[in-house]
Amino acid sequence: MLNIITLLSSYLIGSISFALVIGKLFYKTDIRGYGSGNLGATNTFRVLGKRAGTTVAIADILKGTGACLLPQIFNSTVSPILCGILVICGHAFPIFAGFKGGKAVATSAGVFIFLSPLGTCTAFIVFLISLLTSKYVSLSSILASISIVIYSFIFEDKLIIALSLFISLFVIILHRENIKRILKGTETKVGKKK
Repeated sequence: MLNIITLLSSYLIGSISFALVIGKLFYKTDIRGYGSGNLGATNTFRVLGKRAGTTVAIADILKGTGACLLPQIFNSTVSPILCGILVICGHAFPIFAGFKGGKAVATSAGVFIFLSPLGTCTAFIVFLISLLTSKYVSLSSILASISIVIYSFIFEDKLIIALSLFISLFVIILHRENIKRILKGTETKVGKKK
């Protein structure tokens, strides 16, 4: 029973869309109707500003880490990796928001902060370098997810490698429209309005 509670809680934590909650609660705005319509930190930055975007990013990271801590909290035998997968799926397909959520980059970072802190640092450095040079958040997110796969192959065990591959493919698939826009030269850059 504890295992079921742990797994269900992981998904439900992921399903809490902080972009939606903060937008409606403090800005009287449903960000699904603005910008990309995405329930993530990047769209929150663009629509509601830096304070709201930063808050959402931190909250999404914390829910990823928090879900991985649930097996310890509930004293269950569930793997934190499985909790990580479920919280990521919950963020991307939230039951509380019609199964249309964010792209799970920040939540995935929160999962990897728990499982591989140094790998997360590596991915963050790749993200920053890419963002500074390209100005594309989407491209930087994709490259960061790929970098954590490479890091995992070198330094981590098979389960972490498998998780990193899952996350990287998940992030790339969820960014497929962004990839098309990058290739066309129509993707929004940091600091520019849509």
